[in-house]
Amino acid sequence: MSPTLKTAPAALLLAFALAAPARAEDAAALYRVYWAGLPAAELRLSVHQEGGAYRDEIAIRTQGLPRLVTHFRATATGAGRIDGTAPPAPADFEARYDLRKRKDRVLSMHFVAAGGATLAERGPRDTSRKPPLATQFRRNVIDPLGALAAIREELRRHVDAFTVPAYDGARRFDVVARVLPGRRDGRVHLALTLRPIAGFKGETSEDGDPDSAPRPVTLTMTSDARLMPLAMEVRVYYLPLTVQLERWCTPAQPCPLNGAD
Repeated sequence: MSPTLKTAPAALLLAFALAAPARAEDAAALYRVYWAGLPAAELRLSVHQEGGAYRDEIAIRTQGLPRLVTHFRATATGAGRIDGTAPPAPADFEARYDLRKRKDRVLSMHFVAAGGATLAERGPRDTSRKPPLATQFRRNVIDPLGALAAIREELRRHVDAFTVPAYDGARRFDVVARVLPGRRDGRVHLALTLRPIAGFKGETSEDGDPDSAPRPVTLTMTSDARLMPLAMEVRVYYLPLTVQLERWCTPAQPCPLNGAD
């Protein structure tokens, strides 16, 4: 599979007021994804927070040429604890996906206490073929959906610059975030940098491989209590990949993805 198509799912997974203890806070939205201006995927993001716990879900189905080449589709869930005074504490992350001839693949992580820290370990259903990264790269990290929860939590605490240590089961990277000044348009604008740490192709070479280079991302979110993504743009192999809000999902108007559920 080309580096472009390998990197796109990770970027998507990035694609995307505290709840009172007795009240649940939910939001869901459907997004369209374009690569080089052409339809590439549809994506549904759902977030749920209640009683100090969070559970976020994402579903992705490729369209157009990416669909013909990869047949990629995936669903993922991330869950953990959140208390409003510290970054979210992830508990579990699981992604199920199909990719060409690889059917029913599972990426599963559990976050366990180990020596005064939290360590990301593979779950029993995991089908990954690559060996896990060394322990130091899996310590005190958060999964891709947990990274979104962490970004939302830092914005709630009005932090304008922060770093989220992320791990997707194969690669360790930092999400370096900076809130851009002004919220006059009713939106929050962030400049993100995905900074590779370990597990990236060409990371020890000097060939300029874009898969191992810091990757800038622009992210726009609502400024209300939902703090939901509205748009994102990142370059994938020199071409722009954009994620745009299509519509909000409600119980009366859900957002099914054909073949993704």
